[in-house]
Amino acid sequence: MRLTAMYVGAVLGPGVLVLPALADEAAGPASVLAWVALLALSVPIAVSFARLGERHRGGVTGFVGTAFGARAARPVAWWFYLAGVPFGVLGGALVGGRYIAHALGGGDPALIGILLLAAAFAANYAGLRVSAGVQVLLVGLLAVLLAVAIAYNVPSVSRDDFQPFAPHGWLAVGHAAVVLFFAFSGWEAASNLADEFTDPRRATRRTLVVVAVLYLGLAVTTAGTTSDVPLADLLERAFGPSARLVTAVAATLLTFGAINTYLAGGARLGGRHGLTGLLVLCAVLTAVTLRLDVELDTLMRVASTTLAAVTAAGLAAAVKLLRSRTAAFALGCTALVLAFSGALLAVPLVIGVAALVSARVGSAVPAGRSSS
Repeated sequence: MRLTAMYVGAVLGPGVLVLPALADEAAGPASVLAWVALLALSVPIAVSFARLGERHRGGVTGFVGTAFGARAARPVAWWFYLAGVPFGVLGGALVGGRYIAHALGGGDPALIGILLLAAAFAANYAGLRVSAGVQVLLVGLLAVLLAVAIAYNVPSVSRDDFQPFAPHGWLAVGHAAVVLFFAFSGWEAASNLADEFTDPRRATRRTLVVVAVLYLGLAVTTAGTTSDVPLADLLERAFGPSARLVTAVAATLLTFGAINTYLAGGARLGGRHGLTGLLVLCAVLTAVTLRLDVELDTLMRVASTTLAAVTAAGLAAAVKLLRSRTAAFALGCTALVLAFSGALLAVPLVIGVAALVSARVGSAVPAGRSSS
């Protein structure tokens, strides 16, 4: 059960506190189809990464490096470091800001989010880390809150909540899937745990069941929502205004824990690949976001697109290393999600090209006079 909890912790994160609203904004109640499609896609992705984790080490960058060489692994590391972590961290902070402002009955969500981010920066600078056990505990809290909110609100769901079903057309389901992919990323991180336990496949199956129940329940109970804080609304229906304090505390702990963990993990990954200055990068992104008034939806879509590119690279490695049709199917589906990213595909494309060029330039620089 401990491995299952860690797997759930790798997949389930604070993004689900706001993603139902963003998905509904993109596709209306039809966004439930995007939830179902991504849950189905999670099965071959999870199986592929579990099998890779049993046979190879180093996470997704290690898998890609083993399959295609160290140079091919470089863009994957850069995607994580330069886009996945900074945009995901800032998006998570703003999500926490929304929930805390809601609980306080006012305040600037962006300012509160920045304060959360600053606290995480300070903790990382001081060398303080959120342990894996604490992070799993926080995610367990989120799972319990989701389960309680879903159980109470499912009986009140009616057909009217799904009308009109697809107000923005059927293609909008694909656009909802892009932003929702953020909630389904994490299988590549979970694969790092496979060599520490004896039965990662059982943990993968259990995690899929837990995630499926929680995500489908969340999709159904928030259908048609226009709220920025859907989980808070669900809990308030169950317990009244007193639930605001619970959700505020939970959102604070979850977002701070996730941000702290992402920053620490990103810094370690960057160090292995010669990338430094993650805190500065996040600070610059934050300043630009506030100056240009960038929407949370855009931040989450950039992070999701980048993480989908990372997942696709890992699945490509699985196709080569495992000779797996399952991985090939998952790769094709992930490529379809990426296609709906549209112009945002430029983010992983530009970063990937820059990573490859820097590797080529670095290898072309004379290392010194040969001793031969």
